[in-house]
Amino acid sequence: MTDPLLPGDILARAEALLSRCRDLNLKLATGESCTGGLIAAALTEIAGSSDVFERGFVTYSNEAKQELLSVPAEILERHGAVSAETAEAMARGVLANARADISVSVTGIAGPGGATETKPVGLVYLGFACRKDSPAGGACGHERHLFAGTRRDVRVASLTAALSIFERLTG
Repeated sequence: MTDPLLPGDILARAEALLSRCRDLNLKLATGESCTGGLIAAALTEIAGSSDVFERGFVTYSNEAKQELLSVPAEILERHGAVSAETAEAMARGVLANARADISVSVTGIAGPGGATETKPVGLVYLGFACRKDSPAGGACGHERHLFAGTRRDVRVASLTAALSIFERLTG
């Protein structure tokens, strides 16, 4: 039976990513908020993923972001949990707390509630951070997306965007 949250095309991309990372001897890790571990779930759905996927952090609350990923309280207070600054701090925090070469983080508003006038449902920030000796040479940054659809649609679109970032950073 096919998992509706993890369609075959996503799993095929995850498998190809893991294979490429295995060939390059790279480890991946994630820090997830609005996806609640969906990125980690897609990667670990593939048998043998443990030699590439090092760990995933699900940091849904601000406290978890601070405690597990060392996101500074000042960033959360000044910019909010759903911001470029938080996404980048999460990605850097993943690398600081994992034995990985490349990290991707995600924070956003999947809906249907939680939106504000300046932060609508579907607003998602993905952060990334790479060790200096990785193929991406220490790159760190973020992407801003505004995804349409249901909560499920936003979460799956975020997963797809995360896979795209990993693919780009692994060459």
